[in-house]
Amino acid sequence: MNLFTETNLSPDILKAIGELGYESPTEIQKQTIPFILSDIRDLIALAQTGTGKTAAFSLPILDMIDETSRKIQLLVLCPTRELCLQIAKDIKNYSKYMQNIKTTAVYGGSSIMEQIRSLKDKPQIIVGTPGRVIDLINRKALDFSAIHWLVLDEADEMLSMGFKDELETILSETPETKQTFLFSATMNKEVERISKNYLTKPHRISVGSINEVKKNIKHEYYVAGYRQKKEALKRLIDSNPNQYSIIFCRTRMETQEVADFLMQNGYAADALHGDLSQAQRDTVMKKFRLKNIDILVATDVAARGLDVNSLTHVIHYSLPDDPEVFVHRSGRTGRAGKDGISMALIKPEESRKLKQIKFATKIEINEGKIPTGEDIVKAQVGGVFESLFEVHEDFFEFDDALIPDLSAFTKEELVHKLLQFQLKDLALYYKDRHDLIEQKLSSRDDDSRRDRGRDRGRDRDRGDRGRERGGKPRRKNENMVRFFFNLGKKDQLKKLDVLDIINKATAGKSKKRAEIGDIEILEKFSFFEVEKSFKGDLLSNISTMKFRGKDMRAEEAN
Repeated sequence: MNLFTETNLSPDILKAIGELGYESPTEIQKQTIPFILSDIRDLIALAQTGTGKTAAFSLPILDMIDETSRKIQLLVLCPTRELCLQIAKDIKNYSKYMQNIKTTAVYGGSSIMEQIRSLKDKPQIIVGTPGRVIDLINRKALDFSAIHWLVLDEADEMLSMGFKDELETILSETPETKQTFLFSATMNKEVERISKNYLTKPHRISVGSINEVKKNIKHEYYVAGYRQKKEALKRLIDSNPNQYSIIFCRTRMETQEVADFLMQNGYAADALHGDLSQAQRDTVMKKFRLKNIDILVATDVAARGLDVNSLTHVIHYSLPDDPEVFVHRSGRTGRAGKDGISMALIKPEESRKLKQIKFATKIEINEGKIPTGEDIVKAQVGGVFESLFEVHEDFFEFDDALIPDLSAFTKEELVHKLLQFQLKDLALYYKDRHDLIEQKLSSRDDDSRRDRGRDRGRDRDRGDRGRERGGKPRRKNENMVRFFFNLGKKDQLKKLDVLDIINKATAGKSKKRAEIGDIEILEKFSFFEVEKSFKGDLLSNISTMKFRGKDMRAEEAN
């Protein structure tokens, strides 16, 4: 099957996807569409983000769905509202000429009453996030007794975000006769357990591997201390002109901080994180898709569902804890047959984390030197010509007589003057600036880091840090309290688990949620920051809670 026209899909579907420019199916679509059209078995499909999974499951289901029935026949569960909205939009586009098909998206962060009213239109297709679907089940607003197909999209991400209980509750509410399709980028233990408990002798499709996404991506890393990171980031951006990129950060606070820095320095950038309202998130994503901004600073979770095929760069401002997250981030560039560049900014003490990523992913990540001012100006000159020689339409007309007499200048002199005019501000910025001091990786272990963290304060990604070599102590964020936490990676603790633990421990009568700062998970223990006013609630409640059957203990870090 090399063309969609070779499938048995209905003319209405082929017309709709043809208008969208779909001609040749991707590998996951080649394998999945014929299977769903002809087989009644459950399915596990392993494929990376951005490989065309939505069309792979929705096109054959749309071909078989009963347009005359007003009952829910397809339920698609996904981890984030952005992905939920994207999937719903895609399905609506695919069913454009199927007049009786209705699709409704249900997700948190929006009025549940409005979504209940939309369900009165009796849609055949529901796309939802687990938490909101549970809310609607509890309100008796959703009836899954007649569904034929259940899709778990990005199952690994849903489980890593802590939706295990919600998924199992929803699965138990659906009929045993349904056909279940589990799509995932990875097959970890939790995904394997879900598949064993809720899928019946599933057929397996695997497209590519963890390395597949890296074929046309160049991986680089740059070493910079905490105080140098923002300046190093600026230099990496300036030395790669005409880029269209996503910068990934660890926390919402860091994301906003980096985005503010870039905007204050004149870059067309904006932030995408969980503290934004849905309307704000939609506005930012629209600006990025339209290229009104060319740099998006985002957390991993917020970037889910943002499907852009023309990214030139992915920049890891902070390394993720999970090597697979590094792969997923990097895989957002180098799509649609284009080359991409993945750049990581790492601190000198992150040698072990970098080695873990290299070992787990088998990626060759080469060290680069942070560009000098001279390097940057040379790169910018190349960028000017790259932009100039792109195919441009004529935006306005003018009389050639308006062009002054340039005969006094040689071609080289004229180009020199134009470049000086174009790059004057950037050249002046770097003219008197010293190059960043070259940093070396160190291999200090987690135990020594624990001692420094608890006794002297340690070099962290923001606030509350000790002295750097030759520097003064950084001012502490007086509104946050830093805690030592007794669980770590060996306990299978992840950042999303910590967020969930903090939210539960600080949940009181007030609707206000605690502000959460930096989270760092080490091998045997962790550190996190929480808004000072929630200190008492956290300390009194966390000791009564358990994580995977283990007692939890937190204490204020000095």
